[in-house]
Amino acid sequence: MELRILHTVEEMAAVERLQGVIWGGGDLEVVPSHLLVTFAHNGGLVAGAFAGDELAGFVYGFPGLDTSADSPRLKHCSHQLGVHPNYRSAGIGFALKRLQWEFVAGQGIERITWTYDPLLAHNAQLNIAKLGAVCSTYIRDLYGEMLDGLNAGLPSDRFQVDLWVKSPRVTACMTGAAGPRPTVADLLAAGAVFVNPASPAGHPVPPGPAWRTAATPDTWLLEIPADFQALKVADRARASAWRQGTAAAFETLFSVGYIVSDFAYEPGASPWAVYVLSK
Repeated sequence: MELRILHTVEEMAAVERLQGVIWGGGDLEVVPSHLLVTFAHNGGLVAGAFAGDELAGFVYGFPGLDTSADSPRLKHCSHQLGVHPNYRSAGIGFALKRLQWEFVAGQGIERITWTYDPLLAHNAQLNIAKLGAVCSTYIRDLYGEMLDGLNAGLPSDRFQVDLWVKSPRVTACMTGAAGPRPTVADLLAAGAVFVNPASPAGHPVPPGPAWRTAATPDTWLLEIPADFQALKVADRARASAWRQGTAAAFETLFSVGYIVSDFAYEPGASPWAVYVLSK
C-alpha cells in the first residue's frame, strides 16, 4: 500500500466514490469533493491508501475547537475513516490513522477527536485498543436518522473519543512499543466486575438496571455483541435493547468518573468483545 496526502479534485472524486461503496445510502450521504478540497487546503487532512491506482481507504479531518474547556482549545476533528471491503483486516485503517497522528503532531495540535458507534467491536478494537484513544463522552442520536446501509434503523448514538497526540500511551501504540495488555481473565482476577454478566448459556446480554449497585470497583467490564451489524439484521428488537441498555450504562459510568481505557476483542479465539472502564 502507498499512503498519500490528497489535494486535487480528481483525488477527492475517488474518495466520493469510495464512500458510496463502503456506506451506500446514495449521493445525499456522501461528503462532496468540493468540501474535501476545502478541508485539504485550509489546515485539514485528506489522505488515501492506494493499491496500485485503486483507492483502498481514506481518512479526513479538519481543525476545530473544543468548547467544553474554560476557553476554546484547538483540536483536530477526524470525521471519517473508510476502507474498501476488499481490503479490510489488512491494517489500512491503522496506517491511515497513524499518518493522521503524524500530520497533526507536526501542526503542534495535542488532541484528535472523532466519533464511532460504540456497539461496533471492530471499530472499538481499532480506536481504543490499537490506537490508544480513550472515551468519557456518550452522545445520543448524534446525527439523527441515518439512511446508509450500515446505520439505518437505530438511533445514531456515538462515542466521542480523545486521542492525546503526545501521550506515552498513544506514542507507544503508534510506534509499536506498547507491551502486552491484560486479558479479561487477568482483569477479573484483579477484581474487575462485569456490568452485564453473560447468561447461564454463556451468551452476552444487554445491561439492565440491576447492575447499578453501591459497588465501586477500580475496573468495570461491559460486553457487547461481537457482530452488532448481523444482530441488527437478525433481531432488530434485541439490537434496540442493546442500544438502550449500553447507552444508560455508559452514561452512568461516565458520570461518576470512569473512562473507557481498553477493549478486549479476540474473534475466533474467545467470545470476548469487552470494554474496560477504569477510574
